[in-house]
Amino acid sequence: MADHDTADRDQGTRQSLGQAQDPQTAPLWEEADLPARFSTLTVHAGEVRRKPYHALTTPIVQSSTFTFESTAEILDFVAGKEDGGAREREEYGRYGNPTQRAAERKIAALEGAEQALLFASGMNAITTTLLTLLSQGDHLVVTDGCYSRTQEFVRDFLPRWGVDVTFLEPNDDAPLEDGLTWAIRPTTRVIMCETPTNPYLRVIDLDTVADAARPRGIVTVIDSTFATPVNLRPLEHGLDLVIHSATKYLGGHNDLLAGAVVGSSSLLQRIRAARDVLGGVGGPHDAYLLLRGLKTLDLRVQRQNESAQRIAEHLEAHPAVARVYYPGLPSHPDHAVARRQMSGFGGVVSFDIDGGLEQTGRFVDRLRLPYVGPTLGGVESVVRQQAIFASSDPEERSKLGVADNLVRYAVGIEDVKDILTDLHQALGGL
Repeated sequence: MADHDTADRDQGTRQSLGQAQDPQTAPLWEEADLPARFSTLTVHAGEVRRKPYHALTTPIVQSSTFTFESTAEILDFVAGKEDGGAREREEYGRYGNPTQRAAERKIAALEGAEQALLFASGMNAITTTLLTLLSQGDHLVVTDGCYSRTQEFVRDFLPRWGVDVTFLEPNDDAPLEDGLTWAIRPTTRVIMCETPTNPYLRVIDLDTVADAARPRGIVTVIDSTFATPVNLRPLEHGLDLVIHSATKYLGGHNDLLAGAVVGSSSLLQRIRAARDVLGGVGGPHDAYLLLRGLKTLDLRVQRQNESAQRIAEHLEAHPAVARVYYPGLPSHPDHAVARRQMSGFGGVVSFDIDGGLEQTGRFVDRLRLPYVGPTLGGVESVVRQQAIFASSDPEERSKLGVADNLVRYAVGIEDVKDILTDLHQALGGL
């Protein structure tokens, strides 16, 4: 890790909690000069200090409609909207909600951004963002390894509306800047990337992406779900927009669906306008659960970082494991990049069992601690055999590049000794 310890990360997030307040809300903190390091931001940032009814937690404002006191108040509100000013109050649930706004402000603070927008899901955040930024005749560059549904959207949907798409596959034998130079066209408007990727956890050099895009006026978008702002803050590397499936680590408890887009106010204003029309706003109860989850984000992810590193090291030394994919290992092809730009390597470990489809399935079935499922980022460990979830057709799995013996283990916050004991007993039965 490139000496991005807690102190270094906190230096980028230290700010007055009073300064972090939304000017259209009540003061977030009365102690305006109190410095806020990252863990403090996860607990307090974005929330009004004195809440309704003297409650400690931000309330769930379960209302689809917000009323006005008079015609004069409506006229003032409409005039403010037409002037392009900040919205000083809520109007209708599809355009926003006070609980949602608090979650948005907290996420923005954690990413060091001007603004964040909450969506009903991570895919809704991705599709709305791309539909906002791209028009007929534009060109999109997508780095290989993005989430499968993201790839499906840009491959099968965007071309229907006249958007050209180029997939940039990683080439360990050639510099990334050469690949970007090859992929970028005069009509390129957006570069979409993801880091770390799923399931092989490839780490793209964000500084190189930003350097290629900025002089050409190309907007850079990154899905940073696997990294979280605990381990990586892409805006500090020059990227324009950060997207999260908040269902995963940000929520952290496998009990909500949400997505977030984070970046400058100018870009977010455009995306907000699209969200208002397309209707992908999240609900207040999910926003409340997200606020709850964000408060322990730093604690959870730090624990998952530490556990995943130990698990990866143990698996790499086990004779029943053919290969381990984890950015924290020197054997990972992007280890040097990860050390340079990340402060932690994440809570997912992928590995190849030394065997085929059936033997890998037996290993998964022998595990007793994790759940078997398609998610990650929660407090419970979740495991999946990638091939089984990808397709029942061997040829289709081959096209997707998913090996029959690949396992993805999303580490929870259980005691790592218990996880290791369970892994060893399952591997021992092969």
